[in-house]
Amino acid sequence: MTAGTSPTTGTAFDLLAPLPSGTTVLEASAGTGKTYAIVGLAARFVAEAGVDLAQLLLVTFSRAATKELRERTRERFASAAAGLVDPLAARASGDPLVAHLADADSGEVALRRRRLMQALSDFDAGTIVTTHSFCQRMLDGLGIAGERDPDAVLVEQADDLTAEVIADLFLQRFGRSDSPTLRPADARSAARAAIFDPQATLAPEGAEGSRAGDAVAFATAVREEARRRKRLAGIRDFDDLPELLHGVLTDPEHGEAACRRVRDRYRVVLVDEFQDTDPQQWGILRSAFHGHSTLVLVGDPKQAIYAFRGAEVLSYLDAVGSADSHQDLTTNWRSDAELVAALGHLHGGAALGHSGIVVHSVSAAKPGSRLHGAPPLRLRYLCRAGAGRLNNSGYPAVGALRSRVAADVAADIVALLDSGITLDLNGGSRPVAPGDIAVLAGTNAQITLVREALDRVGVPSVLAGGTSVFETPSAQHWLRVLQALEQPHRPDRVRLAALTPLLGWTAEQIDARSDELVARVGGQLRELTAVFAQSGFAALFERLATDSGLEARLLAVTAGERTLTDLRHIGQLLGAVAVDQSLGLTALTGWLTERIKDPKSGGGDRSRRLDSDAAAVQIATVHASKGLEYPIVYVPFGWSTGRHADPDRLLLHDDDGRRILDIGGEGSPGYAERRRRRDAEAAGEDLRLLYVALTRAQCQLVLWWAPAYSTNEAPLHRMLFGREPGESDVPQKVGVPEDPVVAQHLLRWAETSPATIRVEAVGADPIPEVSWAPPHEDSGELAAAVFDRALDVGWRRTSYTALTASAHEHSGSGSEAEEPGTDDEPEEPALIAPVPAPGIPSTMNDMPYGAVFGTLVHEILEYVDTAAADLEAELLLRCREAVAARMSQVDPSALAAALLPVLHTPLAGGGTLAAIMPADRLPELDFELPLAGGDDPAAVTVTLHRVARLLREHLPGDDVLSPYADRLAALDPNPLRGYLTGSIDAVLRVSGPRFVVVDYKTNRIAPGELTTADFTREAMAGEMMRSHYPLQALLYAVALHRYLRWRLPGYNPETHLGGVQYLFVRGMVGPETPDGAGVFDWNPPAALVIALSDLLAGITDREVDA
Repeated sequence: MTAGTSPTTGTAFDLLAPLPSGTTVLEASAGTGKTYAIVGLAARFVAEAGVDLAQLLLVTFSRAATKELRERTRERFASAAAGLVDPLAARASGDPLVAHLADADSGEVALRRRRLMQALSDFDAGTIVTTHSFCQRMLDGLGIAGERDPDAVLVEQADDLTAEVIADLFLQRFGRSDSPTLRPADARSAARAAIFDPQATLAPEGAEGSRAGDAVAFATAVREEARRRKRLAGIRDFDDLPELLHGVLTDPEHGEAACRRVRDRYRVVLVDEFQDTDPQQWGILRSAFHGHSTLVLVGDPKQAIYAFRGAEVLSYLDAVGSADSHQDLTTNWRSDAELVAALGHLHGGAALGHSGIVVHSVSAAKPGSRLHGAPPLRLRYLCRAGAGRLNNSGYPAVGALRSRVAADVAADIVALLDSGITLDLNGGSRPVAPGDIAVLAGTNAQITLVREALDRVGVPSVLAGGTSVFETPSAQHWLRVLQALEQPHRPDRVRLAALTPLLGWTAEQIDARSDELVARVGGQLRELTAVFAQSGFAALFERLATDSGLEARLLAVTAGERTLTDLRHIGQLLGAVAVDQSLGLTALTGWLTERIKDPKSGGGDRSRRLDSDAAAVQIATVHASKGLEYPIVYVPFGWSTGRHADPDRLLLHDDDGRRILDIGGEGSPGYAERRRRRDAEAAGEDLRLLYVALTRAQCQLVLWWAPAYSTNEAPLHRMLFGREPGESDVPQKVGVPEDPVVAQHLLRWAETSPATIRVEAVGADPIPEVSWAPPHEDSGELAAAVFDRALDVGWRRTSYTALTASAHEHSGSGSEAEEPGTDDEPEEPALIAPVPAPGIPSTMNDMPYGAVFGTLVHEILEYVDTAAADLEAELLLRCREAVAARMSQVDPSALAAALLPVLHTPLAGGGTLAAIMPADRLPELDFELPLAGGDDPAAVTVTLHRVARLLREHLPGDDVLSPYADRLAALDPNPLRGYLTGSIDAVLRVSGPRFVVVDYKTNRIAPGELTTADFTREAMAGEMMRSHYPLQALLYAVALHRYLRWRLPGYNPETHLGGVQYLFVRGMVGPETPDGAGVFDWNPPAALVIALSDLLAGITDREVDA
């Protein structure tokens, strides 16, 4: 590890202290609220320092964490902004951040609140992303300098390409050899390991000519060939993104310029889960931001448990050495004070694999214990007797010992549930329930043991993620059925398929009915094969499930819900891949076979799904539990390492801190030393895994210790027997004492604890057979529900189109479609005589008319980028995309030629659509306004007749649309209750600023060839009233009024409302368009807009019969 200048250490982090500058490492401990700290800093940087949200970068290391960080940041901004509404009350707020932000003069507090509100308004434009997403954005932003390939496709994994490369290179190198140094399986394993860990240096180095050297050479060649083929195929996977960006930023010639472009975009960078970074990711952050921007790195090195994924805790330690400041989060907000004290006795002060990774003491925010009647920490220990015959080493077989521990876990959970012990959570006291308990294990095999033990005693349990569904027995069941479907004439395959839960036959039935049953099941399989050929895999599965009674059978047996969930999950994955890759039964069988061999492949949906939402004991691996918390945590296997290390694959670091992947296997040069280093590093990670498991508990932790041959290397054993409380060094191995010494040591250790720790001997007797049944709840007498609510049949979700439906020949609808097209334009032109006066011919005379064509034009004008250097080419591109998307018969080139003059036609008040930049145009402003109270109807009756009365009151007699009031009054006077929905084509910001509603119309307002003379102000006014567009315009003006009232500081309707402009595009022929032609502008009085807004909201000073 290379260290920089020594940072300031020993400083407790204070969220309300002066904002950090330079590079700060903020070291957390489990439960100390690092996400709270990050979002609090983000809020302060925005509110206090005036950092624009677009200049703030928040990075974390998984999609789930990114989603949580985004939600928490938005909530923090919103709560802080809400708290600052009243500065005087805010200064006395119980929220320390709000009180801090309010500690300024009223003008500054108002400014801080406006900044937070603006950040909320622009929140979707903020950069809160995963590391890989950040890399992709930066590469795209750097353009050619970022090696941007606009045609490249990003995939999660390139497994198929990798497999192809491995097969091709193996044949090329070893296909002609009679005695190849590498077997296909060995070559495949070495190459896949090298591909999975692209940053690792392969070892042994300098072993050319040996088997180990051939393995290294082959894996290196596969790496290079895979990169080459991905480039040729236009494919990038997630591992490529950091590699590409790191290469760009560290390029000797252009790297500094690229770094400047990246750092110019962000003033403040906050990175969460930094202990999970790797050298490339730290190199990116260091090159771009360290020494230039405010960089806050938040992490907990004690939870660095992802070395197998490429994470490097050494990168975190290097950042600590390079940082300007090093601060600690020192308050535990998760665990009770008594449990914090007990954990401090267990692992306080211990170095977890590195002298720079130490368990520091933390204070507890929650006093006492929320669990009444039980100690915060219990340690149950087993003796050598009771688990069967001892082996030659003097220990029980580890498999029998694990089974005994699992049985004891189940019995102990039953005892806890039956004990009446109460838990105070969420403001109330209640007995402990299964959903309050979590069991954390190191491996999937251990999870299976616990799950089966809980099933036997009747305690519901659920797997909490992390396991691949391809590792389950259900995957094997599906494979047997697929193999039988592929060859239903083979009795052996038919029998194996019949025995699966999918078909449901028993061994006794097969033995009794023999050939007759085989023939019957074979016939069923042939029918299913025909269903697959005709209707696909989904139909096959549903037919199979129906014929075999799958759901009823499985839900009637213990743990059947789990099996059913896994079978359905795999069935859905098979159905998806069959469709996506057009696979037949043979190929589908091969696909599943490969996934079972490599369960971690198969995409992001391979993780097992929860089989129940009911209150149940949570069972998870320690890795899957990271970031979670549970009231009561059981850790049964801390006495076992949980590692099944492959001796032919060693992951370690050399003296220079390089990541080394040894794929040479035992006997290769330098293997012994690399094995020693690997074991030492793995021992350190075991301690960190134990730390993660121990710190998930909120109220109680229950541990097990057992004597096995490998216990001497187990993390809990080393922590208990290898050090005195408070000591730093934790030995890599500690001998296992005899049973009496174990008991004495553990009791003495517990007695010296500042908190209560209860040590419990399991003994040599068989684990008692117990069972649990949930407490009976008296539900009272059952009765059929009676529907006695009066339905308001007048309440509806409506729109302008539905309101005016009675005036048109086509029928209206009381409820809007989910994605309506443009349905406010007549299918037929107005039946008026052509204007004899000459005019400029319309550029759209050869275009169709009607709602379908109107929708096409709307879509093009919505997406066209008026800031494009070549507007004509941009318009043609949008026309081609829209025509292709809607499968229109319109010639895109002709349509672009017809629309280009529209963009250059003068608007009312000056300017053109082409001159309005995207920043001043808000396209498709969707709105949904409550009518007469919305969900809570007001007493006021709102009708279109009342709207007509408002028009008569506010429109002067010489207004060109004043006659419309009489036309509106002729519509049905139905009461309006519910919601009014719609979408404004565009809102333009013009000088002032004033905000103008724009609506595009493709109406043919006269038959025959159209000219600009057909689109005089009087003609357009007539078409407006004929189609009830004034009502639409007023509704849009109300929507804009409410939008600006919420979003625009200092909003004044008289000043900021700029009226409406209806653009009849067939009358817009370019700069030479006569004044007033094609563009109908109308400026309804602001008082009318306000009055209509109040009426629709159910606010009125007087009731008038409509």
